[in-house]
Amino acid sequence: MQIGLHEVDGQTLRVGIRPGAKTQPPLLLFNGIGASIELVEPFLAALREPEAIVFDVPGVGGSPAPRLPYRPWTIARLTAQLLDKLGYSEVDVLGVSWGGALAQQFAFRQSARCRRLILAATSPGHLMVPGRLSVMLKMATPRRYKDPEYMRVIAGDIYGGAIRRSPELVRQHLRHVRWASDYGYYLQLAAGFGWTSLPWLRLLSQPTLVLAGTDDPIVPLINGRILARLIPHARLVTIDDGHLFLVTSAAQSAEIIADFLN
Repeated sequence: MQIGLHEVDGQTLRVGIRPGAKTQPPLLLFNGIGASIELVEPFLAALREPEAIVFDVPGVGGSPAPRLPYRPWTIARLTAQLLDKLGYSEVDVLGVSWGGALAQQFAFRQSARCRRLILAATSPGHLMVPGRLSVMLKMATPRRYKDPEYMRVIAGDIYGGAIRRSPELVRQHLRHVRWASDYGYYLQLAAGFGWTSLPWLRLLSQPTLVLAGTDDPIVPLINGRILARLIPHARLVTIDDGHLFLVTSAAQSAEIIADFLN
């Protein structure tokens, strides 16, 4: 992974580029809430072929906080400007959890630049079928990223799947998180407030792969079914794991995604 800082429309972005095959468009990744570039490294290690682009959204990881709050469509526009600067005309797009909103927005607003769309552990936004209230309340603050003992106690309840069965995986998860600030985390929460893709999901034209964990306390499986039902050229694939299946089931996830991209 080659990581550097890029100035885009007055905003500094920390961008990672993993070199790969030039025979297909690069894979652009939108990460989950509070997650920096490092979180997707285990997944990219398993997904060997395509070139990959991932960046820390403003206020997360190594990207400084923006001057003003943002919305998914402003990040989609900023992403298009970043791709212009990097020299990419077309990409495949993968959105994970909170980043799934950015992926959907980019595919809608920048449809000519998005060849294929992958939505992992995500939902149509504010009108999603939510997880249990106790889980949502734990997600409402960034405490789990800053307090390793608290993360160890709650990780199984909020992430489910392999982490529920093997709590020691939490340490590996934290090793791939570069914490920045509480402010950046709350900017992400605010960006998703009131946003939904339901009115225009049927307008998405890209072949779409929807991946969902069977034991995901944050984004219940029904949300994946809704996305796959409403997006015209979509299919749903379930993985017997929790919310972080791209990390905890990296090899299986990478195989499914590679088959779809090829």
